[in-house]
Amino acid sequence: MSDTAICLLLTTCPDAASAQSLADSLVTARLAACVSQLPGLVSTYRWQGQIQRESEIQLVIKTSNARRAEAMAHIQTHHPYDVPEILALQVSDGLPAYLAWVAQNTAEDD
Repeated sequence: MSDTAICLLLTTCPDAASAQSLADSLVTARLAACVSQLPGLVSTYRWQGQIQRESEIQLVIKTSNARRAEAMAHIQTHHPYDVPEILALQVSDGLPAYLAWVAQNTAEDD
């Protein structure tokens, strides 16, 4: 896959403050061109043998494939959860101008 390819990273946060902090730090570090916050999510999952149900905020993080690993490490380091959801989805197609904008805004040397 080309280093200019785009991917989406998904993670969830427990509250608006942690979601905004993570979004701001990713964009400031140029590890993401954009982070969309989707509040109102309810997750049901098993944790330490118990069924849990929690309100969360889904983050959709737009980044370049070249910055994917660094962005994932940043999320893990700055996330309030012990084991955060971090999923990478490759983007196979999109509006060329938008894909170029993501690549430009995640370039290390810009």
